[in-house]
Amino acid sequence: MKRRLLTIAFVLILALGIVMPVGAQSYSFSLDKEIVNVFWNADGTLALDYQLTFTNSSSGHVIDFVDVGVPNSQFSGTSAEVNGNSLSISSDFQGQGGSGFSVDMGSFAIQPGQSGTVHVIVGKVEGVLYPDDNDQAYASAVFSPNWFGSQFVNGNTDLTVVYHLPPGVQPSEPRWHAAPSGFPSEPQTGVDAQGRVSYTWNNPSASGSTQYTFGASFPKSYIPETAIVTAPPFDLASLIGGIIGSLGPLLFCGIFAFMFVGMPIIAAVQGKRRKMQYLPPKVSIEGHGIKRGLTAVEAAILMEEPLDKVMTMILFGTLKKNAAEVITRDPLEIKSAPILSDGLHEYELDFLRVFKVDNAKERQAALQETMVRLVKSVSEKMRGFSRKETSDYYKSIMEKAWQQIEAADTPEVKSQKFDEALEWTMLDKDYDNRTRRVGPVYMPMWWGRFDPGYHSQQSSAGGGLPTSRPGSSSGRTALPGADFAASVVTGVQTFSSKVIGNVNTFTEKITGVTNPPPKSTSSGGGGHSGGGCACACAGCACACAGGGR
Repeated sequence: MKRRLLTIAFVLILALGIVMPVGAQSYSFSLDKEIVNVFWNADGTLALDYQLTFTNSSSGHVIDFVDVGVPNSQFSGTSAEVNGNSLSISSDFQGQGGSGFSVDMGSFAIQPGQSGTVHVIVGKVEGVLYPDDNDQAYASAVFSPNWFGSQFVNGNTDLTVVYHLPPGVQPSEPRWHAAPSGFPSEPQTGVDAQGRVSYTWNNPSASGSTQYTFGASFPKSYIPETAIVTAPPFDLASLIGGIIGSLGPLLFCGIFAFMFVGMPIIAAVQGKRRKMQYLPPKVSIEGHGIKRGLTAVEAAILMEEPLDKVMTMILFGTLKKNAAEVITRDPLEIKSAPILSDGLHEYELDFLRVFKVDNAKERQAALQETMVRLVKSVSEKMRGFSRKETSDYYKSIMEKAWQQIEAADTPEVKSQKFDEALEWTMLDKDYDNRTRRVGPVYMPMWWGRFDPGYHSQQSSAGGGLPTSRPGSSSGRTALPGADFAASVVTGVQTFSSKVIGNVNTFTEKITGVTNPPPKSTSSGGGGHSGGGCACACAGCACACAGGGR
């Protein structure tokens, strides 16, 4: 009898040893790629289009359900498919947050060791837009794509989020919010197939188990006023009840907030750098082809060169055209020629008009207006063209100019080439060092119109402004390249210190008009039931794929 009992016990232990590991098998997969198109519609609703590519672990549970979180319960029009096969939608949502649905994979479940791309559509979500905290004329659109439990998802995720802003929004109107950690500080801007402004964020090494929040703000005028959610009255009892019932998610959000305490500092550094980026966002909306015919000054604007350098280039252009001369360097005073030639560009005429203003403060304001007009002019000229291709094209012109200068055998030829291409060579960020290496050159024939202390052998016609006689070196002394470079750099510094003051402050005022800094705005929206995260986002405290099943 004892032997039979021992045998039975042994069989039971053996059976449990075989069955228990199978029963304990858990979900284990990688989210290789996640692409979500977020459509902010004219009626103030949200539509979502997900592409989720999973690879199931060879030892993982079959992926039989995928839970998808949404911002709230006001959603409809859900559908899904995998590899082209339609799937069922279930209300048996087991993710955190309380709002969402489940995709029933059925006979198309992703088996261990296999991959599959699940395409999920949410046709309509209401109550997702909130007032912008910093501008009451704007609506705030904040969204977090679906993420999965860290105990289930492995490896990195190539995550792409594309915002499609409401129809009619102009490229210069919307503002993107600060990007999540790991993503570029600014999204790629563009126009989609429907002509809607789009913002694209991508991180090829994102985490499939991390919540990333993206945001943008746009004028309220493009959506119904009734679509914007206003804050509900403060309810202390509900707040305490929500806290008591949500200690777990609150702890998660607290840790999340703690991890990003340093983000405001990083954002401040990035914001300072961005204030120097004075081109409007629409120039970054890539078209096709090269915009030819830009001047060196316009190319400098396209490349967002420092504005004190740009204005020095404009000054040199007017001097070379015999349209002006510098009367004094400190303070900088410029005298226009009595009769201006027809070959002057509009920005050169504006520039000369500015120096007819006597008051220094008014002159600085007028210079700001001149630069704003120039930036907008370049922006319009670039409409439909590729910024990258165009920038590369003008960099090649700059390089050819340098090659001709560096290949010249004599100071006379070098001087002539520098005279012809000075503004183009100034596009080079390494201008100072490259000029120092070219060897001796003669100062340009027009240099006396820039430096009142420079005595050249140029002649004057009828007591007017000196005329250029390129190609002649008579009476001039060849200077080392370093001296010539120093003279040009001094010209740029003169503009900074004598005319515009602090170049950063000056540029920030230009940027404030042509490319207002994005506002890092929270939506102020209500959190999910039990989620503990106060935001208007899809997937706040979201689920894992089949988690808990």
